Amino acid sequence: MPDTIITYDDARHRERVMALWREIFGYPAAYNDPAFAIDRKIAVDDLFWVAEDGGEIIGTIMAGYDGHRGWIYSLAVPPDRRGRGLGSRLLDHALAALKGRGCVKVNLQILESNEAVRRFYEANGFTVEPRLSMGKVLK
Repeated sequence: MPDTIITYDDARHRERVMALWREIFGYPAAYNDPAFAIDRKIAVDDLFWVAEDGGEIIGTIMAGYDGHRGWIYSLAVPPDRRGRGLGSRLLDHALAALKGRGCVKVNLQILESNEAVRRFYEANGFTVEPRLSMGKVLK
């Protein structure tokens, strides 16, 4: 494949990643604003990668690890690039990095109504767990 997965570089990737995330995710909530999310992420670690093809950003993934659990965030591939294994390659890349840091369990959250994303993660070995996701916005 001509695309490569590399660590996110803010100076090179910021504007193109923000545009991709707006296209894919929409982000109606202020706390999910791409600039805010990127700033917060790069302040804590480098578990953030982009897939490039000829300088074009064609995918992203962020991961988190707190020493107990790993998390997958912001896996994004444009619709015209889907179905060719790029999302799985990005996911495998992040999982390998988490495993390399000692992570033994990875979680992620998706919208219950998003069947296509659910099928993608199930095809990549994830299972639905009987959990109730709760959240609180800190103001």
